[in-house]
Amino acid sequence: MTSTTRLTVAQALVRFLSVQYTERDGVRRRLIDATWGIFGHGNVAGLGQALIEYATAPDGETPPAMPFHQGRNEQSMVHAAVGYARQSNRLSAHAVTTSIGPGATNLVTGAALATINHLPVLLLPGDTFATRVADPVLQQLEVPYAGDVSVNDCLRPVSKYFDRITRPEALIPAALNAMRVLADPVETGAVTLALPQDVQAEAYDWPDEFFAERTWYVRRPAADPAELAEAVRAVRAAKRPLIIAGGGVHHSRAEAALAEFAAATGIPVASTQAGKGSLNHDHPQDVGGIGHTGTATADELARLADLVIGIGTRYTDFTTGSHTLFERPGVRFLNLNIGAYDGHKLAGQPLIADARAGLTALARELGPDAYRVTESYIAEYREDKERWEQRVDACYEAEEPDVRPTQPQVLGALDEIVDASDILINAAGSLPGDLHKLWRTRSFDQYHLEYGYSCMGYEIPAAIGVKLAAPDRPVWALVGDGTYLMMPTEIVTAVQEGIAIKVLLIQNHGYASIGGLSESVGGERFGTAYRQQADDGTYTGRPLPVDLAANAASLGMRVLRAKTVSDLREALAVARAADTPTCVYVETETADTVSGAPPAQAWWDVPVAATATRSSAVKARELYERHVSTRRRHL
Repeated sequence: MTSTTRLTVAQALVRFLSVQYTERDGVRRRLIDATWGIFGHGNVAGLGQALIEYATAPDGETPPAMPFHQGRNEQSMVHAAVGYARQSNRLSAHAVTTSIGPGATNLVTGAALATINHLPVLLLPGDTFATRVADPVLQQLEVPYAGDVSVNDCLRPVSKYFDRITRPEALIPAALNAMRVLADPVETGAVTLALPQDVQAEAYDWPDEFFAERTWYVRRPAADPAELAEAVRAVRAAKRPLIIAGGGVHHSRAEAALAEFAAATGIPVASTQAGKGSLNHDHPQDVGGIGHTGTATADELARLADLVIGIGTRYTDFTTGSHTLFERPGVRFLNLNIGAYDGHKLAGQPLIADARAGLTALARELGPDAYRVTESYIAEYREDKERWEQRVDACYEAEEPDVRPTQPQVLGALDEIVDASDILINAAGSLPGDLHKLWRTRSFDQYHLEYGYSCMGYEIPAAIGVKLAAPDRPVWALVGDGTYLMMPTEIVTAVQEGIAIKVLLIQNHGYASIGGLSESVGGERFGTAYRQQADDGTYTGRPLPVDLAANAASLGMRVLRAKTVSDLREALAVARAADTPTCVYVETETADTVSGAPPAQAWWDVPVAATATRSSAVKARELYERHVSTRRRHL
């Protein structure tokens, strides 16, 4: 007879999660390492009670079966979990539990971010009564045409797996499927198990086998021999090949294999936002970021490339210059990707495999001396990169250290004090463009840019998640004032748990990135500055009398104010050495001069009004039509 244990559904789920593991290359890790939560009537009696059962070590010495972190905003909790998963190389993740109603719908943005970036997070929102005996409960959305719909159905399109547990025994297959998807290197993303509040508290006799330790092996699929042979032929025929390293290089931990392959063949390596750091900035084959926010070196190579070798990239519009960047007639694409969907993009030759396994096989089949680009090609891109580095130096340099810095000078000051152990986190605003062009990565995981969803508010909670995964490393959240105002609440969590993140808060009085974009498309920066409203309805009055540094301090963070470049250098050094949550606050030049970095080196398609009366929009449309005429479909 099968032995059983009587537990509530919530208790069984937490116990099950505590014994799930991943393994890759012989390294074994907890799959669900902790749970974040904000409690309400939809989860406090079920998961809340279960988590206290498993959050406290029975003997007071061994680690708890399920560590718990208290959040302040449901979206922020998902961002923290995503930061942890990325820093853990997707081999370990966190769960997030919320009540029903607004707590659950607040998960949607974070879930979309996780799924777009292929990063695992387990979402456990409470749900309305499965028995429907108390309908409508507080915060319930009543849907007259469907009795089985709740607000949690908003999570379906942004989840890689979704299930609603309406009976206790349904948890068993749902939980197993959830773990399968979380550990799958192709399918991973947000996974949602909606938990009706009555079912959470219901008892059931669970087979003890359900609570046995399980190991989910993270695969490294090898390349198909026929595809590999075609890839070898494509590389051998190329005269001006270019590698584009995407986030899949990092997910596979293929950085060393890529460095060896690039050094052996001489092929230059450009990187997407997610792939930056695949090679250190001083590697001979590194040519920097590619696309709209890329370097002149990488983008010029892309225009003339006859073969583009995409490794773990989705080819987003920023990477391809909205399909205007790869200009050479007859250019072809070779796509090494673990996912077939991305492997076939741009009508490319697919090489469907794990990035590290695929690179290793490609190097083996090419042979140690069988292929190398010409020395003239190598000299060309190295000389061009040196010229770009001189432009970076000019952007970083502050000739007058006692004046307010530009944003690139802020990055230059940070560049002076960090080493390979520091981790920089950013997601939105004008900083991603400056960082992609200018930042000199020193380690494979130093550059943490969330640019798949480019979600304002990601940085601070993600820094907490990264710091939990890398407690001995300096972790910096780089935020502008617009991003800070979106989601500063998790500062309280960092203070509460003593998580010594560093926040570099740059005050530039508005949405600097969108302000510049608005100007370029004829929008005249309308509604992008943080200023008082003028009589004509525009926001062109005096700067708002807000003090973000005081706000951060009121949440418990140590704040260092820097007025000049000299102040900034000193404050950054102090913050880096701090063992408590610390914020460096600096005001840069006004929004229209905030960047100072080199302009975009490739186009980005943002449609401009086809008809307008204002001259700025008319001129912008003329320029837009010229760019559109250069777009091509790669067939």
